[in-house]
Amino acid sequence: MHLAGIDFSAAAPDVARALIGTTLWIDGVGGLIAETEAYDADDPASHSFNGPTSRNAAMFGEPGRAYVYRTYGLHWCLNFVCGPAGHGAAVLIRAIVPQRGLETMRERRGLQDAHLLCAGPGRLCQALAVDGGLNGLRLDAPPFELRVAEQPHPIGIGTRIGISKAVTVPWRFGLAGSRYLSRPLR
Repeated sequence: MHLAGIDFSAAAPDVARALIGTTLWIDGVGGLIAETEAYDADDPASHSFNGPTSRNAAMFGEPGRAYVYRTYGLHWCLNFVCGPAGHGAAVLIRAIVPQRGLETMRERRGLQDAHLLCAGPGRLCQALAVDGGLNGLRLDAPPFELRVAEQPHPIGIGTRIGISKAVTVPWRFGLAGSRYLSRPLR
């Protein structure tokens, strides 16, 4: 599936890299995707590593859909399903540069600093009002809107954050030098 100039049937690291600089809006609120992480069925850090469950079923569905889950019972996380249908791959959206609906995001987060509004998957989901109701929805239909980057952006690469397995895999991508990342890339 191609959407916003991105082939969502490609491998997770390729999709994660291609998403940097793409604009994401949910119900008209959002901004430029600044940070992503790739996860694949063969990756021991992935929710799909041990096969399909009721929680991760969306990861094994059609590429170009949302996979939304709750982490630690507190925070929602937004992922984009990719790879061949049934494979179990997704890209975690870790951070965006807020551009549209800043006041709405500030109200939802109770925070003024634009650099912290969407820096991290939990913060991003709170700012964009992402919850389990979006799980499995198509990314090419409301409430989602994706727009391809008008120009290529410099991309930094690093290791993923907050995992205990496959910690050295360099599948974290971000806008090089951006102040909107959840953590700086090294």
